[in-house]
Amino acid sequence: MSKPAFRYTHYDLQEQRAGTVIEITLSAVANVRLMNAVNFLRFTETLKHQFVGGVAKKSPIRLTLPESGHWHVVVDMEGHNGQVESNVKMIEKAVRPRMQKAS
Repeated sequence: MSKPAFRYTHYDLQEQRAGTVIEITLSAVANVRLMNAVNFLRFTETLKHQFVGGVAKKSPIRLTLPESGHWHVVVDMEGHNGQVESNVKMIEKAVRPRMQKAS
């Protein structure tokens, strides 16, 4: 199994609900990849993978989880010069809608 030739920072978000908003703070322009568990494994094996995100030119950026499951965030400098410091936090947990009584 090969690993990407570039350094990256990995954040394991564990199991999360669809609609949860993730905020990523960066010290420089960098790539941000939000991936489910299957695509993160493919990323670590340098295989074709899918992700939400891309080049982040501003900070912070917010990404919304498109579906419930085990999620990962990767911040890397592939194609960019220098280093980046990053921080990831969940700013809004998905909330189950409450039923309301009809009046």
